[in-house]
Amino acid sequence: MESYVTVFESSTWEQVIEKSRFIGVVHPVQNLEEVEQRLHDIRQNYPNARHYVYAYRLHQGKLEKSTDDGEPQGTGGRPVLDVLQYRQIWDALIVVIRYFGGVLLGAGGLTRAYGGTARQLMDKASIGRLVPHLIYEIEAGYDWYEPLKYWFKQFSWATGEEEFLATVKLQVYIPWEENQRFREWLADFADQKIVPREIGNTLCPLSNEL
Repeated sequence: MESYVTVFESSTWEQVIEKSRFIGVVHPVQNLEEVEQRLHDIRQNYPNARHYVYAYRLHQGKLEKSTDDGEPQGTGGRPVLDVLQYRQIWDALIVVIRYFGGVLLGAGGLTRAYGGTARQLMDKASIGRLVPHLIYEIEAGYDWYEPLKYWFKQFSWATGEEEFLATVKLQVYIPWEENQRFREWLADFADQKIVPREIGNTLCPLSNEL
């Protein structure tokens, strides 16, 4: 399991160049089915556009693709894909929608327009790194609940599901590189009275990036 940079949420940005309207849309995606669904939705939401130029990169299988969608070869999809590659972003789909304004831009102008729209879009997008985390379950008495939550927040350790029965059960997400620190801290803090149980692992943002 390796960390990688991705997009956390969808966003849009647009500009007008020589009367043509360029609308950039980015979506987080994790597989080809999500890519196709997002492309379908964009065509529905932005009907009658002249071009739907797009590029995507999927971390699973290291897949990437771009398309010019009728623009001269290499003037649309390639500049958009370059933005994703340069920023090393995975699991993201960028679509640049063009409503033609009647003025031909030429190959150089199209490359700058599509690439520039994608760059401006990603400058404003919510981007961050997914990092391997261990998931621990902690079971403790109710008097431990508030102190634990307080210190988890101070250490920027994200919490997950909670269950309140005879005791409190809660999940905490610990970055792999902080695993030893977490175990030593908890043993000292709870005077060995709380033993965390590792229940899995996942990729997620550092909690201070949420």
